[in-house]
Amino acid sequence: MKKIAIIEDETAIRENYIEMLSAQGYQVSGFADRASAEIAFKDALPDLAIVDIGLGHEIDGGFLLCQTLRTLSKTLPIIFLTARDSEIDTVCGLRMGADDYLTKDISLAHLAARIGALFRRMEALEQPADANALITRGQLVLDTQRMQVFWQQQLVDLTVTEFWMLHSLAQRPGHVKSRNDLMSDAKIYVDDSTITSHVKRIRKKFMALDRHFDCIDTVYGMGYRWEQR
Repeated sequence: MKKIAIIEDETAIRENYIEMLSAQGYQVSGFADRASAEIAFKDALPDLAIVDIGLGHEIDGGFLLCQTLRTLSKTLPIIFLTARDSEIDTVCGLRMGADDYLTKDISLAHLAARIGALFRRMEALEQPADANALITRGQLVLDTQRMQVFWQQQLVDLTVTEFWMLHSLAQRPGHVKSRNDLMSDAKIYVDDSTITSHVKRIRKKFMALDRHFDCIDTVYGMGYRWEQR
């Protein structure tokens, strides 16, 4: 049974998530603040952590907790689940090592799907590589079994959402994908500006490895496409 820790200072919201995820078959622990969570994590880490950013009097307590978790484990899946939806907060959360960043207006079914996707990715990483699961586009390699992306043989550290958006683009090079297409393929439900932010972050992660990267084109008024250079 997978163990999930929920760090959320609002009691009603925390209990609601605990009830829903317990019904999904997970063993769930809830914490109201960073201090109590860190004490528990020193004894044993969960299999996944769901973290709010604002925790009680600590406006950025979730960010601090994420940093602590990353010192304890480089691979523990971490999801930020918060009411804060600014691009700055999203970028900060992902740069600190979170695997996904979700806002509290998502449905419980959507949250459960994202959790399931993270666990499947972790399980896939433990399996032997399968050549049939590889998609190669020039210097780009996508491993759909392990949900990993490589550019010029270097690992690109994408979140689950970013992986499926890139997968959508790379499946058919030159074919324009609208923002609605990318939203559907990544199984997220957000506004257009959030899709734009995701694409910007994907580009930045590639450019951190290759400053000449220019394979994701913006087709104004239509969407985006992967161009194999």
